[in-house]
Amino acid sequence: MSETKVSPLAAAAPRDTIISVTASAMSKLKELRSTEPDAEKLGLRLSIVSKPGEDFRYDLVFEEFLKSAFTDEVRTIDGFKFIMPANDVDSLRGSELDYNDQAGLVLRNPNRPKAPAVDGLVRDDETSAQIEAIVSADVNPALAAHGGFVTFAGHDKEGTAYFTMGGGCHGCSMSKQTMLEGVQTMITEQVKTITRVRDLTDHATGANPYYR
Repeated sequence: MSETKVSPLAAAAPRDTIISVTASAMSKLKELRSTEPDAEKLGLRLSIVSKPGEDFRYDLVFEEFLKSAFTDEVRTIDGFKFIMPANDVDSLRGSELDYNDQAGLVLRNPNRPKAPAVDGLVRDDETSAQIEAIVSADVNPALAAHGGFVTFAGHDKEGTAYFTMGGGCHGCSMSKQTMLEGVQTMITEQVKTITRVRDLTDHATGANPYYR
């Protein structure tokens, strides 16, 4: 069988765009960029600035795309350059950047933050797989009505499962009750080796201090 050779002049396979941008967002970005010096040299750097386990927070800033780091991912959408740190690509993939007069620029991200690493917790056994499945199928769909979600951080040998909370549940005065009465009930009824849940998120400050 003869070997098929690919011409070095053949076009490279198209890369995924990582994010999508609505027409309204693109129009606003070009409007904002037009007020900057050397506007034609500028792209938008989009990066995640939150810590592991926290709800995603983003930084959007214009910068010269030709000066982006070698490791950055640069994509062109409608003639506009978008620059993303390589470490953030997986967490940004599938997001949509939109704009409206009320909220301004809004990034709709289907991804969830990774849970913080906590020493001594197990995340790779059968119990963890059961909990992850329940969180995906039952817990987060229920919390989504309140704009919130939980992220499983792991469980210990004493039957306690640990979570962080984000979105509308994070910082809410009812979040402890939601966790104890809702999440705990769903988890402990379906996973017999788990007897209670614990929340790693500090709701009084709206921050995640991690479990110590």
